[in-house]
Amino acid sequence: MSSPVSPPSIARDIVVRLQQAGYAAFWVGGCVRDHLLGRAPQDYDIATDATPDQVEALFDRTIPVGRQFGVVIVLIHGQQFQIATFRAETDYQDGRRPGKVVFASAEADALRRDFTVNGLFYDPLTDQTHDWVNGMADLRAGIIRTIGRPEERFGEDHLRLLRAVRFAAQLNFDIELATMAAIQALAPKINIISAERVRDELLKLFRPPHAARGLVLLRDSGLLAHVLPELAATIGCEQSPDFHPEGSVFNHIRLMLEKMPADATFALPWAVLLHDIAKPVTMERESATGKIHFYCHEKVGAVMAGEILTRLRFSNQQKEEIATSVLHHMQFKDVKQMRKATLRRLLMRETFPLELELHRLDCLGSFGGLEHYHFLVEQMEELKKQPAIQPPLLTGNDLIELGVPPGPALGRLLAEIREHQLADELKSAEEAREWLRLKIAGDSR
Repeated sequence: MSSPVSPPSIARDIVVRLQQAGYAAFWVGGCVRDHLLGRAPQDYDIATDATPDQVEALFDRTIPVGRQFGVVIVLIHGQQFQIATFRAETDYQDGRRPGKVVFASAEADALRRDFTVNGLFYDPLTDQTHDWVNGMADLRAGIIRTIGRPEERFGEDHLRLLRAVRFAAQLNFDIELATMAAIQALAPKINIISAERVRDELLKLFRPPHAARGLVLLRDSGLLAHVLPELAATIGCEQSPDFHPEGSVFNHIRLMLEKMPADATFALPWAVLLHDIAKPVTMERESATGKIHFYCHEKVGAVMAGEILTRLRFSNQQKEEIATSVLHHMQFKDVKQMRKATLRRLLMRETFPLELELHRLDCLGSFGGLEHYHFLVEQMEELKKQPAIQPPLLTGNDLIELGVPPGPALGRLLAEIREHQLADELKSAEEAREWLRLKIAGDSR
């Protein structure tokens, strides 16, 4: 089977077809920025002076996703490419979308965009870059700067406040001083933006390898207090130097984000961000010794994590996975003292892989010891060699057939059999049945 046509090849062919039909056409936005930086663009957008009707006449499969804004999606080889007519936008009233859109020149289209490094136009046929916004200089200098006055650009779309931070983190750029000052002044405006749009930006922001810098930029920009106020509360939350030489809870979380692997799962950054989220509200300091305690912070934190993720419109499955990891993260300090059955239940939890990686980062973000982590990895490998332990020896139907009536007592017996199985005290279904017969006989005396 031949490999699919690459996105840049298709994007180039789209420009060829438009130009051969007599229209101006360029790659625009993030794909140009990434191409010039030597990074692989995630998608390719094309800007043209062709109208939506003219674009639809040129391409066989199109989706009119934003026709009123001059935007059409073209489908080629199962891949989507956004083609937008050069436009200018005016009459922003709600901090989210323009009230009026007019078709315009390529230069006017560049001037209505958010940041200079996103305002570059590139012709892949001639290898020529068009720069009407001084974006090349900022790209070379590693600077995020708005096109025109920051207050105007952020006033048009308040999500740009968060996007500036995200781009700076992703690209390892600095935010230009006037742009940063405007973000700090306008930070409360981010509350007008829908939770879904904020969530999508945060998901991109908290990915390795730039997640830690993203967190610091959120703090410095003033946005953290509005998008994740519970996390902002960790900035000044002290911890016991005996267990946390790194200092505050915020600094602990930052260090953990720095240590995240490149292939981190979707849930891991959020488990890191939220695992100690309740420390500020559960903090107690002994008056006599000054020692700091966070009693039950994992239980309170699991509830808070669920509330935060609900607010950000995460799915129920995502909330459950992350909140469960928060709830159990303190168990790992006791794994070497656990009974075999208890330890095996931990190893067999559906969320254990996430919990284990959270524990590893928790250690690396504090005292650095990985003794318990390596112990658990060894135990997990041993468990894999005993597949018979995975399924329970008996089911509820088995117990009913053996004369146990349905009800709470049946559930307790199942749990007890499972406990003996995980402790290697019952190793077969027949042993479990014999144990049950003796148990019933003993209870009937």
